[in-house]
Amino acid sequence: MTALKRYQRLESPGVWREHADAQRKNVILSFGDASLVITDTAERVLTHWSLAALDRLNPGAVPALYAPDADSDEVLEVDDPLMIEALETVRDAVAKIRPNPGRLRLALFAAIAAGVAALGVFWLPGALVRHTVSVVPPQVRAEIGQDLLARVTRVAGQPCARTGGARALDRLAARLLPGQGARVVVLPSGMPRAAHLPGGLILLNRALVEDHEDASAVAGFILAEAARADRTDPLAVLLDTAGVLATFKLLTSGHLPERALEAHARTVLAAPAAPLPEPTLLARFAAAGVPSTPYAYALDVSGEGVLGLIEADPMRGQSAVPLLSDGDWVQLQAICGS
Repeated sequence: MTALKRYQRLESPGVWREHADAQRKNVILSFGDASLVITDTAERVLTHWSLAALDRLNPGAVPALYAPDADSDEVLEVDDPLMIEALETVRDAVAKIRPNPGRLRLALFAAIAAGVAALGVFWLPGALVRHTVSVVPPQVRAEIGQDLLARVTRVAGQPCARTGGARALDRLAARLLPGQGARVVVLPSGMPRAAHLPGGLILLNRALVEDHEDASAVAGFILAEAARADRTDPLAVLLDTAGVLATFKLLTSGHLPERALEAHARTVLAAPAAPLPEPTLLARFAAAGVPSTPYAYALDVSGEGVLGLIEADPMRGQSAVPLLSDGDWVQLQAICGS
């Protein structure tokens, strides 16, 4: 490419961010064979960007912002006028040599697109979600859960992790959900009383551990979220709202677009808890040996809307085994440090 030959020896500084949560790094930019080479200040190559796919994020503005493609959250900042000129010249040259499809090809593409669109509207979304959910491995589910948690904590704060409280919380989770690999976290603010994420993550508002006399009410919220996750796969819920393209990306790459994660994190923080049939919930309490009455009154202090959970309490008239020792419960109540 003639345009590229003019700039083969050109180098300039820049600032590179690998992803949305990464720190910005000072880098050196140079041209390779049909690529932009990004190296650190020690001349170690960090990445290569295809010039054919290079995307300008802020046309006309300085410093110029570039991404390796339209869907990436990787960003490069350039303020050197000569390098900006070089990149724009090369981008213009690439645009001019891209093939321009003829009318027949365009008509064929339109017909195919219409067919794909019809397929996507009437059949593909549900089938694709079901297939994807069935093949995504546990470690990818766990990664998605952690990615969502990272976005939830931007609003709800970092998980409370005072050492003694964290250990007590782990013991409670193991007692209630043995062998399930579940992880329960307490968040300081900004979220409903409880929620759940893919990968066995259960989120609790700190008020649940601070405002009750014993662990029974907290245990009820943990059991309820586990029941919701079993009843409706949280990954399927995410993909149903994320759409076909996001689902296909997860299926083919093992990753979800940033937009899908951000949107679902907002939903987790705002959506009301999905209703559960009382028999399903009571069966959970019975299996775990947990009284349902404290949970019921935590939902409705009057008891009027939760009479079924109170009257059919599986532990009524029985001596319940303590879920935690008094010391562990005190530690759990102080998990947020105050």
